[in-house]
Amino acid sequence: MPFAFIEKTLITITTPLYASIILFEIIGSHLHLKKYYSIKETLINLYLTLLNGSIDLLFRSIYLFIILQWFYNNKIASFQSHAVLYWSLLFVLEDGMFYIEHCVDHYCRLFWAVHVTHHSSEEFNLTTGFRSSVLQPLYRFVYFIPLAVIGFNPADIVLIYAITQIYGILVHTQFIQKMPAWFEVFFVSPSHHRVHHASNVLYLDKNMGMCLIIWDKVFGTFQEEMPEEPVLYGLTSPLSNRHHPVNIVLHEWVQIGRDLQKKTSFINKIKYLLMPPGWSHDGSTKTAREMRAALEEKPAQINDFCPEEFLMNHGVANI
Repeated sequence: MPFAFIEKTLITITTPLYASIILFEIIGSHLHLKKYYSIKETLINLYLTLLNGSIDLLFRSIYLFIILQWFYNNKIASFQSHAVLYWSLLFVLEDGMFYIEHCVDHYCRLFWAVHVTHHSSEEFNLTTGFRSSVLQPLYRFVYFIPLAVIGFNPADIVLIYAITQIYGILVHTQFIQKMPAWFEVFFVSPSHHRVHHASNVLYLDKNMGMCLIIWDKVFGTFQEEMPEEPVLYGLTSPLSNRHHPVNIVLHEWVQIGRDLQKKTSFINKIKYLLMPPGWSHDGSTKTAREMRAALEEKPAQINDFCPEEFLMNHGVANI
């Protein structure tokens, strides 16, 4: 079945689905007097997904039909005759590759500068799932290359990614508190993903999975949502002019440029690109790990911990 037809079918199905559940969430949040939505944030979310989709569409013929297809033509295995095994493995392995990509996006500042747009909203609702990392299509395909090499058709890879993204959007909600216990053992839930979008020091860089939460539990990036630690959404250092259409995409690149102008060694300047967000050669800003270490020195104070006061005292950058 042609990829274009399948993609068109997905769009035809998901568009009314998204529209209806978003409308339901908007109405529900207003009835419960919850400020889950604002017009400006919602428009920014749609703007960012349009930018991302446009770049992906323009670049797709290169990464799908040339780069990934070349690796697929030189694959080292083939098991398409086993349909159940093929699609099951593709789902699990692609979800695993997304986990790796997501970790790189969080732990390497160069890629965080792209991904940060997705985390910049101080709201958390279904439209936040559309708050795309605009430039990600320019490098995301790199994580698909191993899948093509071991025998997965590039069109199938992109299709499964599109399907898993549907799920990834649906977990951006505050209306579902907890899923059944068995579900939360294996799959990413709204509770898990609220933690991922938190600016609380305890929650930073946690729960990276798209569909499966098992990767986080295996590799030590899992964090349960704690009733005594309410989620604070957005960045650890709020953006100024956060609704500006250019600033929302490029603000971290501007900050990187400022850091590269500091009077320090060439090696340190490279580290400003490759080390985790918040790294600094003089300790003037802190990474998530450094902030968490400082927090763990005083565990008895965790319930009284004030993120805003901590961040102000430590001069933390956008991480």
